[in-house]
Amino acid sequence: MPPEGFALEQDLYPPIKALLVRQGYEVKGEVGAADVVARRVGEPPVIVELKLRFSLGLYHQAIARLAVTDLVYIAVLRPAGRTARRALRDNLALCRRLGLGLITVRTDGRAEVNCDPGPYVPRKSAKRQTRLLRAFDRLQGDPNAGGATRHGIVTGYRQDALRCAAHLAQQGASKGADVARAAQVPRATRIMADNHYGWFRRVERGIYALSDVGSDGLKHWAYSWEKQVSADPERE
Repeated sequence: MPPEGFALEQDLYPPIKALLVRQGYEVKGEVGAADVVARRVGEPPVIVELKLRFSLGLYHQAIARLAVTDLVYIAVLRPAGRTARRALRDNLALCRRLGLGLITVRTDGRAEVNCDPGPYVPRKSAKRQTRLLRAFDRLQGDPNAGGATRHGIVTGYRQDALRCAAHLAQQGASKGADVARAAQVPRATRIMADNHYGWFRRVERGIYALSDVGSDGLKHWAYSWEKQVSADPERE
């Protein structure tokens, strides 16, 4: 529920108006299709669209106002709760990409400008692109359905662990070097030693076997393993 004193969108109007008046604007509410319009002599109008919280409809309204002026803001109650920081960060990034300004209103009635309208040129991250392409190249075949949830996603690391587990299921306890060579997983010893999924057990130094959890894991991931093998005709 909205905080006390902010039950309606119109409750945001007084702090928004006060903020703009302090900057020398003449402000009026509900002008044409706009929630708030502000004017300063010799400058284009400023439009502010009000909503208690972020929504797709709010962005639709704000984008439509860009046909009138480049100075368009959205104004919402500042998010609160466990996910507040992420919600604010993500919506701030979206506003910048759309060329919109963002104003948030705190529960004490104080309005803050988080960003002003303006053109946005995103900076590309070479590091993130490299990480993405590395993950792409490491995946054998196409084991995941696009749009699936993160739970149960097959990663390159999991595929390597599956290869190690499959080898141990067939050959029994083996040296890490033998698994690395036969399963074509250079980091096999490290993967089995780290044992992130609980699939392996150390028999003695440098030798690992499949655990009961690992046997269950192979059954659970059988479909993904079949897709992985079918993607590489040379792998049995």
